[in-house]
Amino acid sequence: MRILITDGMDKGAIAQLKANGHEVTEQFYEPDQLGAALRDFDVCVVRSATKVRAKHLDEAKGGQLKLVIRGGVGVDNIDVEYAEANGIAVKNTPKASSDSVAELALAHMFSCARFISIAGHTMREDKWEKKAYGKGIEIGGKTLGVIGYGRIGQALGRMAQGLGMKVLAYDIFHFDGLENANMQYVGMDELLQKADFISLHTPAIDGKPLINAENIAKMKDGVVFINTSRGNNVDEAALLDALNSGKVRAAGLDVYAEEPAKNKELYSHPSVSCTPHIGAATKEAQQRIGAEVVDIIESFKK
Repeated sequence: MRILITDGMDKGAIAQLKANGHEVTEQFYEPDQLGAALRDFDVCVVRSATKVRAKHLDEAKGGQLKLVIRGGVGVDNIDVEYAEANGIAVKNTPKASSDSVAELALAHMFSCARFISIAGHTMREDKWEKKAYGKGIEIGGKTLGVIGYGRIGQALGRMAQGLGMKVLAYDIFHFDGLENANMQYVGMDELLQKADFISLHTPAIDGKPLINAENIAKMKDGVVFINTSRGNNVDEAALLDALNSGKVRAAGLDVYAEEPAKNKELYSHPSVSCTPHIGAATKEAQQRIGAEVVDIIESFKK
């Protein structure tokens, strides 16, 4: 098959696809060029940068396109229902990056607890602000609320329990065998009211953001909030107000309402630990994603 990889992929996986007899093209296309380009390929593999919308699929009609693969978890950058209604399969790699995203969420938790981001920044400005950043908090013994307890949420929950945290999880699905003395499923309001740290791991939500002024008001004073899911799940104005008032002690953000991030007041806030959407950007995760993409293509070919 002819395979287009628009946003990069592990080199070992690309070599494996070629060894399996496929023709592989690595090229990013601007939105106004993507649809026409898709006509010439059987498979398109994207990550976050490329958005495969209905208009692109319309432009690709009459061509070879049979399969779109998202190298990652969320598929909100693909019009899935429209693609499948037009005979184009859509797949993703939900297992490959779970640990990497969970580790980044945990890293942001440590950063927020101990001022690592802002303290390091001020040192690069030749400042020695030991007193200002000498009022950190410990993670051990605290309660972590995980909103969205799928693969990534569960991975973070296991890590947190290993650090001596109690985990409260909210999800519309409850998986058997996960609850124990240090992990329980609870309702959303109970999680918001009891958690010292809250980490968001839900898919992209259409309409009203899940973390809005109303839900922030239900949180503990001084809560630490982490988002490595999708930026539009959070009302950024409400979060900024909460950071300024001290209602939210600190926030760790890897995703934003607009990307590249444009809300400078938020991402440059002294109580924000920020990264540029790098949750799955580890060598190990990219190798696993690549291997899973190869498996999807080989299974689809059969």
